[in-house]
Amino acid sequence: MATFTMLRSTRAFLSRQTLQKHQISSIEPRRHLSSYLVTPAELAKALRKSPPSPISPEPRVIPLCAAWFLPNDERKGIEVYREKRIPKARFFDLDKVIDKRSPYPHMLPSAKTFAEAMSSLGIRKDDTVVVYDTKELGIFSAPRVGWTLKVFGHPKVHVLNNFKVWVEEGYPTESGELYNVECNPYPIPKLDEAKVASFEQVREVSLDYNKEGSEGIQILDARPNGRFTGKDPEPREGLSSGHMPGSINIPFSAVLDPQTKAFLPKDQLKKLFEEKKVDPAKPIISTCGTGVTAAVIDTALEEAGYGSPETRRVYDGSWTEWAQTVKPSDSLIRKDE
Repeated sequence: MATFTMLRSTRAFLSRQTLQKHQISSIEPRRHLSSYLVTPAELAKALRKSPPSPISPEPRVIPLCAAWFLPNDERKGIEVYREKRIPKARFFDLDKVIDKRSPYPHMLPSAKTFAEAMSSLGIRKDDTVVVYDTKELGIFSAPRVGWTLKVFGHPKVHVLNNFKVWVEEGYPTESGELYNVECNPYPIPKLDEAKVASFEQVREVSLDYNKEGSEGIQILDARPNGRFTGKDPEPREGLSSGHMPGSINIPFSAVLDPQTKAFLPKDQLKKLFEEKKVDPAKPIISTCGTGVTAAVIDTALEEAGYGSPETRRVYDGSWTEWAQTVKPSDSLIRKDE
């Protein structure tokens, strides 16, 4: 069977004390992870019961590192993956598993490209995938990768809340160079278009804002407030900052604990959305700079049970597409005075 080059572990930071601390009874029954967000304790338990063994015919739990940094950040996702990761984790490259024909970054790949990526990572359709971020950022790009797996119909997807806490609580990690994983045939899926908002759909919502008879679709923008108001520049040179008419600014950092950088508890998330006057009875589109942290907001909505999953979408192109595509005559880039 073909193999895909991954990073080979050179050392595991796993002490006898850590093993004893996190030991799991061998007689404990196998259980599925119950909610989309999972704690380090839940993931550690699941990995002990269903490890990512290449020879096991049974469904496995696969940790999937989604480490990614903004273009103006000198750090690289693959580098921090090499430095410290969950043992046997695979690496999902957010800059490569994309629509390479698009002029905009991180647009969803084709179904064929997605299937090829999953196959090369050695992930099977019946595997449980738990996506996680860097310990430096806590929560940032993992929700985008988790959302990508969901819109392409992978049945069991979760996001770790979070790797920073995993490390601080002493769960095992490893580091190292390349190793091989066996590729597995992954069926070409069908994209769930109901979870994705296009430029045309968001433009129609913005043009209809405050008009009588409009659907009242809400746009939540995850960018920092300075970029939303237009006072601060975008990290991509030449791109105008500002916001869409009627959009609500909820910086993605607002849904995270400032110390742990994990998602806030459900009740606090719900209170935040209420304070921002987000109506759970109306459809919601989440947006950001390139569609990455929009998925953080979408995940927070899911965790809080706020709004219907059937009427929540992520604007794939987000502000990068928006600011380069709208016509000046439409007045669809607003700035606060």
